[in-house]
Amino acid sequence: MTRKSILITGCSSGIGYDTAHSLHKRGWRVFATCRKQSDCDRLIAEGLESFVLDQADAASMTAALAETLNRTGGTLDALFNNAAFGVPGAVEDLPTDALRSIFETNLFGYHELTRQVIPIMRAQGHGRILNCSSVLGFVTMKWRGAYNSTKFAMEGLTDTLRIEMRGTGIDVILIQPGPITSKIRQNSIPHFEKWIDWKSSVRKSQYEETLVKRLYEDRGPDTFELPASAVSDQVWRALTDNTPSARYKITTPTFLMAVLKRILPTRLLDWLIDRM
Repeated sequence: MTRKSILITGCSSGIGYDTAHSLHKRGWRVFATCRKQSDCDRLIAEGLESFVLDQADAASMTAALAETLNRTGGTLDALFNNAAFGVPGAVEDLPTDALRSIFETNLFGYHELTRQVIPIMRAQGHGRILNCSSVLGFVTMKWRGAYNSTKFAMEGLTDTLRIEMRGTGIDVILIQPGPITSKIRQNSIPHFEKWIDWKSSVRKSQYEETLVKRLYEDRGPDTFELPASAVSDQVWRALTDNTPSARYKITTPTFLMAVLKRILPTRLLDWLIDRM
């Protein structure tokens, strides 16, 4: 029996890394892509099929998909758009070019790769497209305006696509983690240092008291943080449920915030989040 195949982006660490290994162990043929060749080489040494895919580079995505299809004989059962990064900082301190940079990977890359995959899935009559969102795709938190905005936009795009794909055999699914063990904090530091002139900001003291400490001090796991395997398990469900849900929520904060967003007035929810 032919193994089902999945292309996953952002597999160098965290959610993508764990999901790639988890699905491989469960019998899927996994194409675990990374932005850097050195990370791909590491995954190959660990027994995975891996090659470069940069979600900020359309040509890279085209080449990676072509490599995938060459290895499968032209089919692909699933796509997990996972690669993303953060640009921490107050919205008023974010240069517009910083937003362009993060949207290129966190949204436009998802959109471009999805558009390239849809004709393959449409021709074969089935497929599942999973987009990795976040609790920050439906509620906001301070200092995360750039990341929040990409995930909010991605949820809207995903919901629209899900409706448009009705009747095609292609399911479009949102994965909504909360705090998950990963390197996103460490990986966001170079982007923070590149784009945010926090020492010249009117909020300099707030940066020193909150964001800078959070970025540079290793304080251990966040409250309610779960390992990346918690996401891998829900990705498995999204791929194997006979009728997949539109959303798979992961971690207590994600469930809690979904409830609070429904029942609390916006101002009260703002007040609560401001104190977190």
